[in-house]
Amino acid sequence: MTARDTDWDGVRLHVVTGKGGTGKTTVAAALALALAHAGRKVLLIEAEGRQGIARLFDRPPLPYAERKIAIGPGEAHDGRDAGGDVYALAIDPEGALLDYLQMFYGMRSAGVALTRLGMVDFATTIAPGLSDVLVTGKATEATRRKQPGSATGFTYDAVVLDAPPTGRVSRFLNVSAEVSGLAKVGPVRTHADSVANVIKSPQTAVHFVCTLEEMPVQETIDGIAEIRSVHGMQVGGIVINMARPAVLTRQELKSQPDQAAMAAALGAAGLPDTESLAAELAAEIAEHARHVELEDRERTELEAAGQPIYELPLVVEGIDLAALHRLAAELREQGAA
Repeated sequence: MTARDTDWDGVRLHVVTGKGGTGKTTVAAALALALAHAGRKVLLIEAEGRQGIARLFDRPPLPYAERKIAIGPGEAHDGRDAGGDVYALAIDPEGALLDYLQMFYGMRSAGVALTRLGMVDFATTIAPGLSDVLVTGKATEATRRKQPGSATGFTYDAVVLDAPPTGRVSRFLNVSAEVSGLAKVGPVRTHADSVANVIKSPQTAVHFVCTLEEMPVQETIDGIAEIRSVHGMQVGGIVINMARPAVLTRQELKSQPDQAAMAAALGAAGLPDTESLAAELAAEIAEHARHVELEDRERTELEAAGQPIYELPLVVEGIDLAALHRLAAELREQGAA
């Protein structure tokens, strides 16, 4: 099976968001694996400190350091694996602030001292927008980081940011507005503006993860509208996660089940109380038909947003590294990476 060309050529920072419970972190991890093909190097960043990435890849809790956690898909040539590498980083505001102090002022040791005094927690508590600026700043720094001698000139071919849920992602990404109350001028403002320039550029896309249910779909549509029209950021794809296949065809679902024929078939199979069992099966079919109708309606709502849509199946046995690779293959086949 040959993968399509990616829908996101030129995008280097993939921001993944979604309503809680839709599998946002799982999709971010699968996307990172999908992007890490043919020798590409990808950084997967967790922004919320929940250690969800570590659990998905069956790793110890991630430190504030870029660690290789997986090998991407690739075909073997001359006995060598052509897959790329997935690195991961769990960002915390304290580590990001130390990075910031080192990069702009050469003051890491002073930052460590401030941390011991509790000043970092104090600063991010009284100025919550600063925390988002530091976290998004680390993601954009990794996106822009240069490495002489690499094929692209960059350290990472792509960065995937497992961002906050849809209800908070707009404020999280709108760093210029967040920092305006902290600093009108100066290095903090300059840093925020440089971060915003990357986030609002064509090299960044915000992807939305949802399930085919009313609330996640509505949050996705509202989030897309806000990202697109209010903040001028590039909207990426919509990933329908945990999609359940229809057991029956649409035509079969429209027809009324013949309970007498069902009871006869059940009796021929040697089952007792066939009339009662046939009635229960008919009720199950009716419920399945209602569920499919609801999903079709929600899918139509998402299609109206005008963005590429990708569907990932429900993995009933649970998510492990093998399952992540299967989901990554689905994303690549559908053109997401």
